[in-house]
Amino acid sequence: MRMSGNYTKQERTFLKRLGKAIKERRTQEGLSQERLAELTGLHRTYVGSVERGERNISALNTKVLADALGCQASDLFRSAE
Repeated sequence: MRMSGNYTKQERTFLKRLGKAIKERRTQEGLSQERLAELTGLHRTYVGSVERGERNISALNTKVLADALGCQASDLFRSAE
């Protein structure tokens, strides 16, 4: 079983791209990290670490973020590919 944070270069790149897609969508919507955190019930520092690609977020948290950003989770994943 893989240890948390022990990712390949390709996996780290994907997480950074996903975080960038979330951040770009958030800024397009005119939301601060703090406001996005409030809308989702996630902690602001968690949102920041997701945007920096430091976390491998769950499918459910991806959906929660996408809903708050007015898009589909698949849109975020497509942007990260």
